[in-house]
Amino acid sequence: MLTQLNWYWIAVALTAPMAAGLIVAWAIWLTGQPILGNIAGSTVIFGAAVGFIMREHAELDVLVQACLEQGTTCWPTPSAFTRFALYAFIGLAQVVVLFTASISVETRQRRKRYAPEWR
Repeated sequence: MLTQLNWYWIAVALTAPMAAGLIVAWAIWLTGQPILGNIAGSTVIFGAAVGFIMREHAELDVLVQACLEQGTTCWPTPSAFTRFALYAFIGLAQVVVLFTASISVETRQRRKRYAPEWR
């Protein structure tokens, strides 16, 4: 799809990496390692974002190559940069959400270490 965004893959990018990143991070957060959980979850999310960017690049490459084989030039609309930036922004926003969730998990874990009368 040279002239429009692929909304199916955008929807997948909005849901799957966030769920996978939270699952990985949550498992590590429960061991009392919030920083390591953040790193692991962020790695999953950013890795998925890079994967989506590479998938988009491969798809655009095939479409542009088909145009060149027909003897014409064609440019994707929106541009490749815009498409890649969309996936990168989704990944960054998901990492921000992950770190925000981490704050509440860490606060609950820290409060559990104190006696109830001091909470």
